[in-house]
Amino acid sequence: MHIEINGNIQALIFDVDGTLADSMPVHLESWREVGKRYGFDYSKAELERNAGMSGQEIVEVINENNGLSLDPDKIADEKEAAFLKNLDQVKPIEPVVRVLEDFYGRMPIAAGTGGYRRVATKILQNIGIWDRIDVLVASDDVVRHKPHPDTFLKCAESLGVQAEACLVFEDAELGFRAARAAGMEVVDVRPYYMDDRKV
Repeated sequence: MHIEINGNIQALIFDVDGTLADSMPVHLESWREVGKRYGFDYSKAELERNAGMSGQEIVEVINENNGLSLDPDKIADEKEAAFLKNLDQVKPIEPVVRVLEDFYGRMPIAAGTGGYRRVATKILQNIGIWDRIDVLVASDDVVRHKPHPDTFLKCAESLGVQAEACLVFEDAELGFRAARAAGMEVVDVRPYYMDDRKV
């Protein structure tokens, strides 16, 4: 994955799940495990469609789709507990991590995620790049999550960089919309690592 960065870019912002960390299969299994307890199924298509939402927002969608009235905080917490049990299965997405490593020390780097701060921190520690992240903005830190721009705007503000001088790396539609709404350029990382996986 080779990225040409124009001279206006002063900071990089990376999504975590599906961008830096190959965690989506573990998230899917975690939702399915909780779904067995509470009477709902969760498909790969739903996982992809909801990527970037907070856990509580996903539970609200599950309630709406399944005629349920599950407690969003309780179910999201149970799902994250199931995810953390299998954290060792989460591996780095090497082509994207290489970009981060290439620019580490050359410009500030943030991570902006729809996940909980404690979970995102553990993921980044597990894949060995926690010490490369200058700022982490998680679902706990903003009221409005992706596709709203707040996560990425808070990253820019915390880094002390203008929004339009940030380049975002993302893998999900809600994240692309959030980056564009923030006035930032965005790179869809999926073609890079999908191409790499075919090799």
